[in-house]
Amino acid sequence: MLRRLYDWTLSLAEGRKAPYALGTVAFAESSFFPIPPDILLIPMVIAKRNSAWWFAFIATLTSVLGGMLGYYIGAALFSQVAEPLLQFYGYSEKYQQFRSIFDDYGWWFVFFAGLTPFPYKVITISSGAFGLSLPVFIFASLVSRALRFFVVAGLLYFFGPAMRDFIEKRLGLVFTVFMVCLLGGFALLKIL
Repeated sequence: MLRRLYDWTLSLAEGRKAPYALGTVAFAESSFFPIPPDILLIPMVIAKRNSAWWFAFIATLTSVLGGMLGYYIGAALFSQVAEPLLQFYGYSEKYQQFRSIFDDYGWWFVFFAGLTPFPYKVITISSGAFGLSLPVFIFASLVSRALRFFVVAGLLYFFGPAMRDFIEKRLGLVFTVFMVCLLGGFALLKIL
């Protein structure tokens, strides 16, 4: 079943509409969607290696734009939705503690979340809610997301055939590692 899913994803990645799907997923993942764009970026670069840099650019640009939507959600809707819930559950004090840490290290939070499997949308929304400078937010997002997507695209571009062979021979292992990283990001969120 995993092999059929992999082959199906590769066939979609070769399609004309794949860049639109990548942009849509990257945009949505930065503000509300739980699935990272790497799920499309990786098979797209494997399928069309010469377009690796274009795909990384699409993922970066749309991810930063989606992050700006997340920032807006945090800035515009936080007081109406989240603050009453925090007060109701008695988390106002913890929220203030996290806010003071975020005020000091906001750039690093955005940068770290943009590079890792940590749910990036949490930080984009928090950035808006905590009033992180929008230019700082955009810069940190742009740098971290570009680094993430261009490194993935670069590795696949330069080592694509060998990586494709590795992935295809060890598909179960690659899938398991990916899921552990994805779930680990959500677990880290619960710990923090």
